[in-house]
Amino acid sequence: MAALFLLPALVLLGALVVYPIGYSVVRSFYDQSGDGFAGFDNYQALFTDDGIRTALKNNIIWVVFAPTVATALGLVFAVLTERVRWGTAFKLVVFMPMAISMLAAGIIFRLVYDQDPDKGVANAVWVGVHDTFAQSSAFPKAHPGRESPLEPAGGGAFVTKETVGAGDRVTLPLVGVAPDLMPDGAKPAAAPKPEDDRITGSTWQDFTRGKGVGTLNQVDPAELGYAGMRIEAVKDGSVVETATAAGDGTFSFSSKADGAHLRLPADNFTEPYNGLDWLGPSLVTPAIIGSYIWMWAGFAMVLIAAGLAGMPRELLEAARVDGANEWQVFRRVTVPLLAPVLAVVTVTLMINVLKVFDLVFIIAPGSSQDDANVLALELYRKGFSEDQPGVASAIAVFLLLLVIPVMWFNVRRLRREVRR
Repeated sequence: MAALFLLPALVLLGALVVYPIGYSVVRSFYDQSGDGFAGFDNYQALFTDDGIRTALKNNIIWVVFAPTVATALGLVFAVLTERVRWGTAFKLVVFMPMAISMLAAGIIFRLVYDQDPDKGVANAVWVGVHDTFAQSSAFPKAHPGRESPLEPAGGGAFVTKETVGAGDRVTLPLVGVAPDLMPDGAKPAAAPKPEDDRITGSTWQDFTRGKGVGTLNQVDPAELGYAGMRIEAVKDGSVVETATAAGDGTFSFSSKADGAHLRLPADNFTEPYNGLDWLGPSLVTPAIIGSYIWMWAGFAMVLIAAGLAGMPRELLEAARVDGANEWQVFRRVTVPLLAPVLAVVTVTLMINVLKVFDLVFIIAPGSSQDDANVLALELYRKGFSEDQPGVASAIAVFLLLLVIPVMWFNVRRLRREVRR
């Protein structure tokens, strides 16, 4: 009777699990055509093929970091949300990514990690923080035009060809910045006004749209000042005074700059900071792991919160009565009592990350997909793109062998729990 009731399930398991595993094992010993016996050549390729070795290295990184970080975050969220009234709402928000498919999450994070700060959220935040402490230049393309009083000073800076003296009016015309890219604080440029005891000057965009419009090296009505441009007075190789151009491009120096050259330092012309290349070769794997943690930290939190709900509260109170602070209660009481739950979460996530495919396939661009490669993705590429079904089957068998020890550990742990 028992066999009769189990038969439908056994048939399904045999057809959908046992037979494919057996077929993959057999297929892993055949060559590309499927007719010739290749022996262990396909398994040898697992340790000689560069793509597979990179995938194996990345899988190790995934197994070490992704489950650990996701479980740790889930533990922190579960413990902290117990102490706030809006904890349920917070748990709902954190768990919500689990409702999103891997495909959708991959598309979302492909946009999040976009290199352009105007599109990618990650770089928008990173550039915003960077520019708070190190403001980027507004004039990265500016340079002297024809017949300019400026000449290159090396390292991207420009310096006046002649020295300046008290009462001089100095013009520092530049070109190269499109009018629509000028700083927000830029105003119509103004010619410097003479002052007997000071050196006055103006730096501006010496360009007016339209053929034959405007006068070279002279301020014209439609031209804008270089607001915020920094100018240095350099004498005998030392900076004796510094000035910053106003919105209309005007600036002035005291008599200390008499006999000095005026220099526009290179930091006026540095390219604006464009953030990190999240999907470049060096960061693509940590970036994808971050998206995985975003999805699965909620799963870990819910399971750990369920374990917390069943924890004997008198033990926590006893520890507090004995003089333990909250950190000691957490480290010496809460975590040991949650050890079985933490083991379940960690082992489940380890099995899950060994099979990760969707996120890597979607998020990693073609230029860095080799660097983000994992075994499941390499299996797909060998089997369907490179037409090497024997090697793909060997990778599948290898993945199964990697999962078996983790499953065996989980089964043993469950049996111990049942005996208790």
